[in-house]
Amino acid sequence: MGLSQFPHMAAAQQKPIPPYAKWGTLAMKKTHERYPQAKIIDYLHVGRVTGPKSATEKFKLWLRDNKREFGVFVDIEFNPATNQVINITFRETTR
Repeated sequence: MGLSQFPHMAAAQQKPIPPYAKWGTLAMKKTHERYPQAKIIDYLHVGRVTGPKSATEKFKLWLRDNKREFGVFVDIEFNPATNQVINITFRETTR
């Protein structure tokens, strides 16, 4: 039986995985390690900055703990040739 026998069922279209996806996963993992009591409630890929020897993926995560909601900018600097992480920085924001 193929899908042609079920015309009302369409094959799910796969969206391509964005190149920053693995860095987003790492950003969420490291943010959770840094803020273990907070829940990540939103996620935004801000963009990539490319330099001569490294690239930086930039994310903004929105967190909620029992006292407040706040944002955390996470920058992951890495070597684009090897994908080795060079540095991860966190910066809290109220917006």
